[in-house]
Amino acid sequence: MWKIAIIDDDQQVLQGMRKAIPWDRLNAEWVGEAMNGEDGLRMIRRERPDIVITDIYMPVMNGLDMIERLRDEQFDGKIVILSGYSDFEYARKALRLNVCDYLSKPVSLPTLHSVLGQIVADLSEDEEKRMEQEDLHRKLSLYAPFVEQEWIKSAVSGTLTESYLRSGAIPAPYRHWARGSHLVLAVDIARDARFSGLSLPDLHLFRFAVRNIATELAGAAFETFEHTELYGTRSALVLHAERETDPSAIEARVAELGMKLIDAVRSYLKLTLFLGVGGIKSDWREISDSTEEAFHAIDRKSRPLAAGYALYSNGGKDADAASGTAPIRPVKFYQELAAALKLSHEQQANELIDAFVGQLKEANEATPAYLQMLARELWTIFAYSLYEVGMVLDEMFPDERLRQERSAIAQPEQLAEWLKGKVSFICNSRQWKGNSKHRQAVDFMIQYIHENYREEITLADLADKVYISRNYLSNIFKNTTGESFNTYLTRVRMEKAKELLMERRMLVYEVAESVGYKNVPYFSTLFKKFTGMNPTELAK
Repeated sequence: MWKIAIIDDDQQVLQGMRKAIPWDRLNAEWVGEAMNGEDGLRMIRRERPDIVITDIYMPVMNGLDMIERLRDEQFDGKIVILSGYSDFEYARKALRLNVCDYLSKPVSLPTLHSVLGQIVADLSEDEEKRMEQEDLHRKLSLYAPFVEQEWIKSAVSGTLTESYLRSGAIPAPYRHWARGSHLVLAVDIARDARFSGLSLPDLHLFRFAVRNIATELAGAAFETFEHTELYGTRSALVLHAERETDPSAIEARVAELGMKLIDAVRSYLKLTLFLGVGGIKSDWREISDSTEEAFHAIDRKSRPLAAGYALYSNGGKDADAASGTAPIRPVKFYQELAAALKLSHEQQANELIDAFVGQLKEANEATPAYLQMLARELWTIFAYSLYEVGMVLDEMFPDERLRQERSAIAQPEQLAEWLKGKVSFICNSRQWKGNSKHRQAVDFMIQYIHENYREEITLADLADKVYISRNYLSNIFKNTTGESFNTYLTRVRMEKAKELLMERRMLVYEVAESVGYKNVPYFSTLFKKFTGMNPTELAK
């Protein structure tokens, strides 16, 4: 409720104003009164009213001096002057003090109601904006860790936009990247017999366990580092050192870290890791180059760093760049393709495939073995990425048939054709358009909304209940119902409100509260937007 205070040295005016103000209609309440500016100042400081109605001529302290003191104290409530004197100098000073209106005594009821009604409408609008800002701030603070992790992943995989790279902007927690040297330790879980027996949920758990082991060991070897999941079985550690540190000393520390990581994962998880070490970079914007070099070392099994360990380095040299051709960047391609596939953007996925295969052909290094390795890697990425949005590829493609198809790939064009065929099937399949998990999730959401529309419901809360990320749940809901989650929720609430208003047993503010709105003016605005009528028209 809006709080209103009245200050006047005439007791009859105080009593008359209390009777004249339409409290229920304004959703307002009386919180105090005073008969001079000094008492009024104390009362306002104590009660913090939203609206102050005050006279000017009063004993001890006049109304304008009181208002000036309030403004000096940053009081931002709405103030209305009600005075028996229409003095131009008073009006000018009142304007300077940001007074909402200057009314002359005696004021008519229609004028008083109109002025207060407009002030309450302005307060409601200000409150709505404030709540939106607070909600935005809350969401930003909640999603800050997620946003930062996505920024790290983009920086590591090379998917930051060119404008972002040119600006050189770095999130506050990672501004140390602007100093020192950096390199990437690439981590890949070997697809051996042990791996083949894992389900996708198990793979999620094992990735989590590998990350925990990797971060614990990295913390003991390097003062600063970051870990980021990439796709499928692959992740990366970004390791930082002082810029003056001897490169050979850094490589020795990384080799020791790599051996410990391989041993620990083999001992505790019974999994085999392949690790690759990228080149040392002095500019953080080149970290993605180190990532590509690190995974290139794994794929080519180049330059083992320790006997008996699958720990490789290419010495920071990009084979494609050295040969004069455009560098092949599979990490960036994998990341962008996974994102396009999860959003069912077939055209974008095909464009990415064409561009990448064009690079393969230009590099003239695409052996059948390398192409088949890429196909296997990409299929793992497809399966893992789509599992995150509730789609299980094992239910759509027999494993034996996939192995046969991959073994037949010998040319870059064949890889492109195979990938595009799979992308098209996935994006246009009935399972993607409405697979059972998605349909069940949407059905649950609809039922939940109809049963709990009176309560505060957020998409984030429902995402937690159906175990699907908020962004993908939003896409699923809109694709299935044709409406966004918030629009659907509001429409259900407005339909329920319409039913209650037509029964004519409740006042408008009661109906608003019963369908989840405490702000009556905001409810009225939404109701008119959805029904074309004011709620008061139905309540009569």
